[in-house]
Amino acid sequence: MTIQVSANPMTAELTPTMKRDAYLAHLLNLVKQTQPTQAWLTALRDRALAQVQSQSFPTTRDEEWRFTDLSPLLEVPFAGVGSSPAETLRERESGVGLGTLDRFVLPEAVNSRLVFVDRVYAPELSSIANLPDGLTVGALSGLPDLKLETYLGQQSGHDELFTALNTAGLTDAAIVWVPKNLAVETPIHLLFVSTAGETPLFNQPRCLVVAEPNSSVTIVEEYGAIGQGQSFTNAVTEIWVEGNAEVNHTRLQRESDPAFHVGKTAVSQARDSRYICHAISLGAAISRHHLEIYQTGEQIQTTLNGLTIARGTQLADTHSKIALTQPYATTNQLHKCIVDDRAHTVFNGKVFVPQAAQLTNAGQLNQNLLLSPKARVDTKPQLEIVADNVKCTHGATVGQLEADEVFYLQSRGIDADSARSLLIYAFAIEIINDIPIETLRDRLSECFR
Repeated sequence: MTIQVSANPMTAELTPTMKRDAYLAHLLNLVKQTQPTQAWLTALRDRALAQVQSQSFPTTRDEEWRFTDLSPLLEVPFAGVGSSPAETLRERESGVGLGTLDRFVLPEAVNSRLVFVDRVYAPELSSIANLPDGLTVGALSGLPDLKLETYLGQQSGHDELFTALNTAGLTDAAIVWVPKNLAVETPIHLLFVSTAGETPLFNQPRCLVVAEPNSSVTIVEEYGAIGQGQSFTNAVTEIWVEGNAEVNHTRLQRESDPAFHVGKTAVSQARDSRYICHAISLGAAISRHHLEIYQTGEQIQTTLNGLTIARGTQLADTHSKIALTQPYATTNQLHKCIVDDRAHTVFNGKVFVPQAAQLTNAGQLNQNLLLSPKARVDTKPQLEIVADNVKCTHGATVGQLEADEVFYLQSRGIDADSARSLLIYAFAIEIINDIPIETLRDRLSECFR
């Protein structure tokens, strides 16, 4: 598929199909404005470009996007970084200083922070001092040869449309490389900020985390915004957890209210490894997080915790896939949604247990709390089991605040609004308490006060 379009693809004469194809071509034109210098990266981008060109922009007729309508995205003529005639990249960066980032700073990671502004690495805002010997934390553009081509863009599912689109424009990335036998005590904060100015920008952040055998690390991956303009973030994170390694990963999305956010987290786990994910979604008008776990060895432990809070007319979509391939695996997934006003949340979780994955234990649960009669939830937990000697459960619940519980708290001298807030907080605290960063736990708790 090769389509030539103008800078603004939103033309009234286009049919819906032509409009989607033209918009995808417009995004491809934006990602091709920058070129890498490494030959292997150019080859990787070319492969991804071909994958994008062979696909179409998703619609609600596609099963994986049945409840998530991206048509509002087609109405916004996003510009790429450096392509806006009104605001150059440097002009945008000049308005971002350390004081502007105060609300994002984590005291626990004050010397282990990478900051990217509109996808571009900002060394003056980052701090990577006093890191343990052997630990590599930095931007792809400034790192020595770490055989990155062995890992970057090599996860299963790399041909999915938005993942391939990110790779097709890849020039830089946040890299965390933990050598074998190293336990990193300090959390590493990867902060991606959208300036959300007058010109809506299309940003494609990228992360790569490699935990070599017998290592451990805590990662905080955060997406935020400065300003309340529109932006489109298409983020991809690849995590490789080698033998007997552990990665504790917190992903926090709190972009501006009119923003669009599509995120992909792809994780490969080797034998005896442990991966814990805390995925929190608060911002953006339309957001989607696609989490894929590939277990490639025996005795692997995977824990997925998620919390989505949606208000107003927000649409928040969570898709997950856990692919078991070997015996003795343990997976546990709990995702909670709090939905108010006319907001809409989607959960689709898949667990695949083939014949080879005997003696595995897999649990999946989606719990939803509706705070408004017009709030909407679509939930679809799925188990596909071929193995016959396993313990697997899945389920979903949808409910509202119980009037009796509110009345009970009122009878103890608590006003009605405080009683509701307390009950909502009690619903969410199970997820919040498992986050390993105290500052993040406190900030999320503030949402209920």
